[in-house]
Amino acid sequence: MELRTTFRIEPSARKITYSDPVLFIGSCFATSIGSLLEEGRMPVMINPSGTVYNPVSVSSTLDTITGGEKCDPGRLYKHGDTWISFDHHTDFSSGDPGELIERINSRSGEARKFLSAARFLFITFGTARIYRFRETGKVVSNCHKIPAGRFTQELLSPENIANMWSSQLERLDSLFPDLKVVFTISPVRHWKDGAHGNQVSKSVLFLAVEKLLEHYTQPSYFPAYEIVMDDLRDYRFYEDDMLHISSAGIDYIREAFCRCYFDSETMSLWQEVSGILKAVSHRIRSDDSQQIRKFAENILSRIYKINQKNPSVSLGKEMEYFLGLLGDQ
Repeated sequence: MELRTTFRIEPSARKITYSDPVLFIGSCFATSIGSLLEEGRMPVMINPSGTVYNPVSVSSTLDTITGGEKCDPGRLYKHGDTWISFDHHTDFSSGDPGELIERINSRSGEARKFLSAARFLFITFGTARIYRFRETGKVVSNCHKIPAGRFTQELLSPENIANMWSSQLERLDSLFPDLKVVFTISPVRHWKDGAHGNQVSKSVLFLAVEKLLEHYTQPSYFPAYEIVMDDLRDYRFYEDDMLHISSAGIDYIREAFCRCYFDSETMSLWQEVSGILKAVSHRIRSDDSQQIRKFAENILSRIYKINQKNPSVSLGKEMEYFLGLLGDQ
């Protein structure tokens, strides 16, 4: 008896390899998937402006990156003793405005350089609701725990999103013709919108993305939302808050992602690199120096083989660690 509604995800014709830089921008779910590539030391950048949830803020993030816009004091806001940027996550906040501006501009420059060489851009929308700061009318990426009464809330329409992102896709195509854009919708529910409000918001995102998939630049879609809602469909795949996806659920989605975007060679290399990184955190319980030496030599041999075939994979710190183990013997 089949007790799950599984479905087939069509493998991507274009694969991600260790030669393909990948940029992830969007909700916290983008971080969950992007970290998969980090764990295998693949060339990846995740949310250069911090986590962003709505389509307007994601698009604005890209405009800042591609336009080379510089942050200046006029773009900051002082809340209490802390300077913040409404275009950035709370990770970008500081008591020193000069330090914050320098950090924002440095990260933006890094992102611009990375995007110019990227082959894939994954966009994860979390909500179709936007918040505007009443004092300026500006759409914010994050409210920074400022009282809700200082913001107005709007629900974007599918047409709003599709029109905005059609222009964004055209701009990206003109700047980076080899860039492949992939949309996803976060399966994490925005419960502060209420049960019905969350469903309405996600529905708007689905309708907008469906329209965007008709765009001449041929973006594609990865069904992360459907995997959780239609395949897993069980609260054991959620964290204790019953909203965020558990590690088991994330692992399941990651496996589906790998099947879709990795070929066998990439998957094999990812597993080998990931295994070496895990070996670094392996707790050595033996006092036998010969056993420790054998363990270190085995891992170093694996690192050397990777470096010979894939010199772009950076494992210098790991090599130093295991050489240190040999020196201690």
